[in-house]
Amino acid sequence: MSVDVGTELPSQSFPVTRASLVRYAGASGDFNPIHWNERFAREVGLPNVIAHGMFTMAEAVRVVTDWLGDPGRLEAYSVRFTRPVPVPDDDAGTVIEVSGKVTELLDDARAKVMLTATHEGQKILGNAVAIVRLP
Repeated sequence: MSVDVGTELPSQSFPVTRASLVRYAGASGDFNPIHWNERFAREVGLPNVIAHGMFTMAEAVRVVTDWLGDPGRLEAYSVRFTRPVPVPDDDAGTVIEVSGKVTELLDDARAKVMLTATHEGQKILGNAVAIVRLP
């Protein structure tokens, strides 16, 4: 794999439905009602039920791990949550769009990848950085 600064990773779209949130809640143990109870979410000032932050973070990094072909090559990953992802109560749900770009080559065949994750054209993760070991 030839990688240079500016190498763009293949962009991906990730559908998010209420069923996705239920499955994630079961796997993670995070049953906060803002992720499944629309009435409660609105009472606390949210526009609707929202996706778990860690779910959003995990979906976004799939762009990196799919590109690498080996999730074990991901050495570090951090994000700042900038906007929630509201998920409507219908069969379509919503979509998270993610792209990535190599912004720096580091020592020992490693690279810094910056991710851009959006929902309905608005950034949902800020300073999303992955450090990867290149093949």
